[in-house]
Amino acid sequence: MAGNQLAAIDHIVVLMLENRSFDHMLGFLYTDQGNLSPSGQAFEGLTGQESNLDGTGAPVPVFKITTSTPNAYQMPGADPGEGYLATNGQLFGSTTAPTPPVATNGGFVTDYAATLAWEAKDPSWHVVPGTVANDIMGIFTPEMLPVLSGLAKGFAVCDHWYSSVPTETLPNRAFACAATSQGHMDDKTKTYTSGSIFGLLSKNNLDWRIYGYTSQPLTRLDFPDVTGAPSTHFGLFKDFQAAAAAGTLPPYTFLEPEWSATGNSQHPNYDVSKGETLIYDVYQALRGGPGWNSTLLVITYDEHGGCYDHVAPPSGATPPDTTAGEFGFDFTRFGVRVPTVLVSPWIPAGTVFRVPVGSMPLDHTSILATVEHRFGVPALTLRDAAAPDVGNVLSEATPRTDDPLAGVTPPVSGSTTIPADAPPSHLLQVNADLVAGLPVAGQHLPTSKTLAPLHTGADYTAFINHRTAQWRAGRTATSAPPAAPPAPVRADRALTEPAPAPPAPAPPEEPG
Repeated sequence: MAGNQLAAIDHIVVLMLENRSFDHMLGFLYTDQGNLSPSGQAFEGLTGQESNLDGTGAPVPVFKITTSTPNAYQMPGADPGEGYLATNGQLFGSTTAPTPPVATNGGFVTDYAATLAWEAKDPSWHVVPGTVANDIMGIFTPEMLPVLSGLAKGFAVCDHWYSSVPTETLPNRAFACAATSQGHMDDKTKTYTSGSIFGLLSKNNLDWRIYGYTSQPLTRLDFPDVTGAPSTHFGLFKDFQAAAAAGTLPPYTFLEPEWSATGNSQHPNYDVSKGETLIYDVYQALRGGPGWNSTLLVITYDEHGGCYDHVAPPSGATPPDTTAGEFGFDFTRFGVRVPTVLVSPWIPAGTVFRVPVGSMPLDHTSILATVEHRFGVPALTLRDAAAPDVGNVLSEATPRTDDPLAGVTPPVSGSTTIPADAPPSHLLQVNADLVAGLPVAGQHLPTSKTLAPLHTGADYTAFINHRTAQWRAGRTATSAPPAAPPAPVRADRALTEPAPAPPAPAPPEEPG
């Protein structure tokens, strides 16, 4: 092996999917090999003996999701709790973290039971018929996820990669893009005023792109230096595929999935097989392009989404700044493990990639650190300044030419209980709220009036695309300075169902 080959990478591509834990997606990756990779590296996977207690004190063991599992690719069947309070309940059995915050990861079943109880009272939540609290202990087998598992085995899997904060989607995506959530710990705040990796690259004359799937990307509206950027920095998945084929990908590319309930984000309880197809398509686009030998692909998930994981998240995180955190959180504790797979022809097959014991753990800001270290730009905050990069995973002497996915085809679920006219997903609503605030003909539309006629995910997608096109056309026609994003937006919906008696699972929280 030749050692760190990060200098050989000219294109870093990130695909960030939604709300799945490491164990839930990859826990059985090497179980049949005694949790050792083919090269003999230890792998922090499942033995099959792990369990949680239910509300009666009976153990509920992990189990394999297979083709015979009803609605297998929609497991765990409903959206688990995933905010800060819910995550505390899953890790500590209480919505309040103890001091010191030593997690047992024993509250997943009881928290899911509470979540199912309040979701059953609200028809806007889709729950797959027959879903029970024990389903949260379901784990996909490698055979069920041949694309993600094939890349994890064929290149590198990170079995100690943590979400940046123990909460839901938007704060974790903020850390992935800006190394801070500016103190926010839930999805009620939808925009931030900090600088991002994209603005940092622009300041250093380095190019970047953000691609949505079939709609303009949500990330475009999260940070002032992104919203104000020229439209040439944004596109759709078909544009990404064209750029990969032409060899014109920039130094940094960030990919979003399709956010709708019938889309490919893999958010519970959407069809996981569609996300397998997305991962496959991203890989094939990169591998088939002329830039493959100088590309690093990072496949990760923003947060665990309430899905079971047996590893306690570590403390010792570096706070990004001095901003006081919501819920009194001090940003010294990482979130739950998430699946992360590193793909490049410079990576040896069967790698389990970790940083040395005693080092700062890998988390989403390691993506930023990798970009910063490769392209020579400064850190955004104290968090990414302290984060390790992944350069040491690139250790082949020459690029590999084999294809670990040769002969692999993405799975097809064959059935889904989510209708085409399903209500909009949470992140479609977030995106629409932000788009509504864009100035079109000088007018910012009030969210409540704008969104009232919209009902289905298709309605929301059409609105997002139409209003974004109007905004872009107005910017071009007037040649006006780019508009800043609207002031931080608060959610227009809050759930207030009280939590059950101890052991205290989290009260209802808005999904991420």
